[in-house]
Amino acid sequence: MSRSLPRPLRWGVVSTSAPAAGTSHIADAAPESLCAREPHVPADRLVAEMVPPPRFQTARFETYVPDERQPSQAEAVRVLSGFAAGLGGAHAVGTKRRFFGRKPAAPQGPRGIYLDGGYGVGKTHLLASLWHATPAAPEHKAFGTFVELTNLVGALGFQQTVRTLSEHRLLCIDEFELDDPGDTVLVSTLLGKLVEAGVALAATSNTLPGKLGEGRFAAADFLREIQGLSAHFRALRIDGEDYRHRGLPEAPAPYSDEQVAKAAYATEGASLDDFPRLLEHLAKVHPSRYGALTDGLTAVCLTGAEPVPDQSTALRLVVLADRLYDREVPVLASGVPFDRLFSEDMLKGGYRKKYFRAISRLTALARDAAPLVSERQ
Repeated sequence: MSRSLPRPLRWGVVSTSAPAAGTSHIADAAPESLCAREPHVPADRLVAEMVPPPRFQTARFETYVPDERQPSQAEAVRVLSGFAAGLGGAHAVGTKRRFFGRKPAAPQGPRGIYLDGGYGVGKTHLLASLWHATPAAPEHKAFGTFVELTNLVGALGFQQTVRTLSEHRLLCIDEFELDDPGDTVLVSTLLGKLVEAGVALAATSNTLPGKLGEGRFAAADFLREIQGLSAHFRALRIDGEDYRHRGLPEAPAPYSDEQVAKAAYATEGASLDDFPRLLEHLAKVHPSRYGALTDGLTAVCLTGAEPVPDQSTALRLVVLADRLYDREVPVLASGVPFDRLFSEDMLKGGYRKKYFRAISRLTALARDAAPLVSERQ
C-alpha cells in the first residue's frame, strides 16, 4: 500500500453549519462548528495514514536542539541515530517467514527504544526523526499514537493487524499509556507478535514501561503483561524542561466572548463553538476520529471555557488537545485560563501527566492564536 507524507486530509467529514444572517460584511460565511461535524474514517486508510503528523513532517535529528544543560538530550539523538542506521538492510525475519514457512526464533534482548521523560522535552520530535531517518520506504514503517494503534486493531481485527504490521521495518508509537487492563493485554500480545516477526519498535511516554498503568487500574493484577511490554524496550531517559515555554512570555489571558466570535468570523477556515457543548459532542465521537474532526481548520475558537466536570470528559479533551497540537491549529478561547481546566484532584491523580501535557500544548496553541485578535481588532 503506497503512502504519501503527511498532508491535510478530507476524511468524509459531515458538517451542517450554515452562514449566519447579517455576517457577510465580516466574512464570506459563518465559521465552522466542531459540534456539527460527524467524521467517518474508512478502515482501509488507517494504516496508509500512519505517518508523522503535519507538525513533525520536517522533524529531523539535525533540527532537534538539545538543551546544553541536559546531556541526556544529546545522548538520545546519538542513540536513536544509531538505532535508525541499524534498521537498514533486508527485513530478514519477515523474509524467512515468507519463503520457508517456519516460525523464526524470537530476537534476543530488547527490540525497541522507549523514550521516557516529562512533557515538552521533544520526545515526539525525536520519534518522528527516527521514522524519517529509518532507511525504508514510507509504506514499510508506521507512526501513530497509542489510541490510533488500538483503534487499528478494532477496525482490522487482531490477526489482520498483525499480518499488516509484520511487513513493516519499524513501528513508532507516540503517547504510549495504558488506561485499562484490556489495552494492557491487547498491546502486550500485539507487540510480542510484531517483535517475533522482526519489527523494530519505538515509543514515547511520560511513564517508564515497567510503571505503565500505575495509579490508573490494578496494575499488580496485570504485572506479567506489563513486564512483557517492558522487555521489548530499552528505556532511554530524556531530562529537561518544557521547550514550549522555555524563555517565552506567559500565555495570553482568555479573551471576551465578543473578541473570540469576531476573530472566528474574520478568520477563513476557523471554527466557533461553545466549550461545554463541545465537550458534550466529544462524548459522541470516538477519540480515534478527533484528528478527522479538526480536518481543514485554520483555528479553533471556543467561548465559555470552564473546568471539565469529570475524568472521562477530561481525558477526551486531552486527546483533542493532542490532535490540535499535532496539526498546529491555534486555539482562541474565552472563559477560564487553560491551566484551570483540570481540578486539583485530577492534577494529583494517575492521569496527571496527561493533563499537564494538555495544559502545555493548549497554552502553546493559545500563544499561536493571539495574532487572530491583535491583527483583526
